[in-house]
Amino acid sequence: MEGHVLGPVRAEGDGGGKVFGGSKAAGLFALLVTSPGCRCTREEIAEVLWKGDENAGARVDRAVSDLRKQLGREVVPHGGRSGYCTLRVPEGSVDLLRFHDRVARAAGLSPPEQFEQLGAALEEWDEGEPLRGLTESGFQSRREKLRAELMSAVYARLDAAWRSRQEKWLREETEKWFERAPELPEVFQFYLLAHDDLPERRRERLIKEWTQRNGKPDAELRSAIDQVRGVANRPGGTLLPPVPNQLPGSSRRPVGQDELIRSLVEAVCEEQDAGNLALVLVSGMAGVGKSTVAHHLALRLRERFPDGVLYAGLNGFADGDVRPAEPDEVLDGFLAALPPYTTVTGPESKSNALRSALARRSVLIVLDDALNAQQVLPLLPGDGTCAVIITSRNDLLRLQSERKVLFRKMEPLQEADALEVLQEKVSAEDRVKYARAFSELVRLCGRLPLALAVVARLLEVGARPLRTIPDLVREMKEERERAKLDTLHLPEHELSVRAALNCSVRVLGEEARLLLWQLAVHPGPSASWEAVMDLGRAVGEGARTDRALVELVAANLVELQGDRYGLHDLVRAFARRHVQLGPDGETADIERATVRQVLEHQLHNVRACDRVLDHERTLPIGEPDGVTVTDPAEPGQAMAFLDEEYATVQRGIRLAIGQGIERYKWLLSMALVTYQWRRHLLDDALRNLLYAAEAAESAAAPVDRAMVHRMLAGTKWRLGKYNEAVGYLRRAVRLSEEDHSEEGRLSLARSLHRLGITLRKQGDRTGAEEALCQALELCREVSDLVGEAAALNALGALHHDRGEHEQALRRCADALVVVEHTVERSGLADVLFTLAKVHLARSERDEAISLYRQACDIYREQENWPNEDKARLLFAEVLVSAGETDTAVRELERVIVLRELMGGEGVGEVRELLEGLR
Repeated sequence: MEGHVLGPVRAEGDGGGKVFGGSKAAGLFALLVTSPGCRCTREEIAEVLWKGDENAGARVDRAVSDLRKQLGREVVPHGGRSGYCTLRVPEGSVDLLRFHDRVARAAGLSPPEQFEQLGAALEEWDEGEPLRGLTESGFQSRREKLRAELMSAVYARLDAAWRSRQEKWLREETEKWFERAPELPEVFQFYLLAHDDLPERRRERLIKEWTQRNGKPDAELRSAIDQVRGVANRPGGTLLPPVPNQLPGSSRRPVGQDELIRSLVEAVCEEQDAGNLALVLVSGMAGVGKSTVAHHLALRLRERFPDGVLYAGLNGFADGDVRPAEPDEVLDGFLAALPPYTTVTGPESKSNALRSALARRSVLIVLDDALNAQQVLPLLPGDGTCAVIITSRNDLLRLQSERKVLFRKMEPLQEADALEVLQEKVSAEDRVKYARAFSELVRLCGRLPLALAVVARLLEVGARPLRTIPDLVREMKEERERAKLDTLHLPEHELSVRAALNCSVRVLGEEARLLLWQLAVHPGPSASWEAVMDLGRAVGEGARTDRALVELVAANLVELQGDRYGLHDLVRAFARRHVQLGPDGETADIERATVRQVLEHQLHNVRACDRVLDHERTLPIGEPDGVTVTDPAEPGQAMAFLDEEYATVQRGIRLAIGQGIERYKWLLSMALVTYQWRRHLLDDALRNLLYAAEAAESAAAPVDRAMVHRMLAGTKWRLGKYNEAVGYLRRAVRLSEEDHSEEGRLSLARSLHRLGITLRKQGDRTGAEEALCQALELCREVSDLVGEAAALNALGALHHDRGEHEQALRRCADALVVVEHTVERSGLADVLFTLAKVHLARSERDEAISLYRQACDIYREQENWPNEDKARLLFAEVLVSAGETDTAVRELERVIVLRELMGGEGVGEVRELLEGLR
């Protein structure tokens, strides 16, 4: 793939597909390339490409589909339910990204090397405006940002040329830029420096004219003016004091952190240029690479601070018996490096002396591994143009509340960057040979730089042959199952994930340590606020779980993603095994209570959603006991809640199975199945229900076991395995017949109804009619209106199959009357769908179109993706026959979206239909 946005927008995929000019696909490509991580929400896309259009959803889908078609699925992958569109561009394939990469590489190089590297970066720019061809107003701010990046690179190259004495080039280049943009202070600054041989009268006239037009020069331009005038900055004969340069060396590269460092460099420079103190705080979990980033950020900034660099390792989370550094001791070291050398005593006096010493200096200070704000505050300058870079495993909330802070929280690396750490010294041939094993190692390391560094050390020549990588993967998997971290513990090389995490945990309060352990017992991968608060109830009333959670988040031991809380895999393994709560018996009791609380919370919340999705199903769950329940008001809210919770609930079911807790094995699986059907998660549903059937045999009454078998049959039915579905339904019928109560007759009616519709699928119309008529009679006996409507609708479908359209119409009309006396929207949609097919068979197309549209709208409202997919596909066929091609295209575009959400099966055939209509 090759893409361009630094001029006319265009891109070409490996398969020959192209986007260019002002097309929406080209606009989408440019929007993604110029967004962080090449990633945008659908709302952002709609706002830029169709500003003000509240119904742009289908247009966004079409633009994404067009871009994917031209550039390929690898470049434009499916977003699923994430709500994001992402561009995965091969390295070096887009001019803007090449530009960014080369600018980033220039940092830290010598001036001559910087000059060459920045020259290569600027060659990526086309003459003229970036993002040419795009007329949407939403691109204007991005165009301005790109122009600013261009000028920043131009200034940096002019500076590199000045410092490396590229005199001829600098004179020619500044003449060109001064003619083009004389008002820019940076351009005028380098023009004066490059033309320091100008006659004094002409030079002073230029300075006067520039000042009259553009105002007072800033500090950089004033310095250049003083230099060309020969003005001394210090009294003659004054000995210059030594400039401190305390930054230690570092052998590690900040892999994957170029954008973070670049953004912080820009932020610090902006504050410094405004005459303000720049206070940077980089936080993150143990081993995420904060110190490495701080070191390289300091290297990038060092030349902007002529009065030196001060450094202190604060040992806030040091291993062993090393105690955190006292501010008093650090102040002694700083004051010893800054004349006038003071002899004051006492922490407050020393802190005042440091602020005085820095008041007229421009110094960069690095404070690495801070424990808390109390350790940092005495070491900070007052106002002025100094900068401070602080790293900590804690978010230092007090510091953020008292000072203006440029705060960045570091996360584990992206997979490609994590692979780079592991494969830095591995040949291209071996990278390919062991690609799968390397990916597994990245996953097992949780993409944490410290863990990756340990594994990379193990794989270095002489430590462990590359051919043993599969064995290493197996060892680490076995360790993870036992919550051990032995492989990631190399104390002889001062590399240990276990030791690093222990340093973070040992400073926690008692309640925070307990909650961390409980979150490790929780199956994960994440939990809502309510679920975490319920964990506190497992250990009794009075627990301040909210404060403990705030402490864990601030300590970067709990990850907050959106409004959900989770543990990094390595933190989970460490806490599960190495956090001690008390004697073994006491710990076992807390674990049992925690597991029960987790599963009870999940069960009642999933059941609350299931009641909204299926009003008719009853489960013997009982009332909530000591858990918080979120009650959704309508199907959309219920489905959205379960979208968030699904992975966690699935792990909860696995936890119940692993611990043999029968109540949750079958009830949690049953409560989840309607959601799984509507999201087409049939393999998961089948797996859960098989365990549920096994558990229900000993834990449930016959009618409840019959219900499990109906759900198993429904799942098999949706998988197209009708013979197996019939087997489960006949078992459900037999179980229902064991109970002669009204509840048993209702169960029998539902079992017979599902048996009837399944026999119809098999072509056994006689058997189907017999079962459905029995079901109809039973439903009327027990006054089950929803079941009665469903049985009537199924009989109407059976008449339709036989070509008995009048009988079908009567049955469906009766079903419609009954279902309209209920609140069952899904049943109403089913009746409307069957009625539409009957009217179409009677050549009443207009009536059929209206009914199809109503059914599709209800299925969408209910978020029943499979039924909506089926209904819209048939609806599109009817629309085509009616000549409403544009409407049919919109329906098929929605079908493509649905099928992509459900895994992508059958998307190709729908695309072919679309191509034939466009």
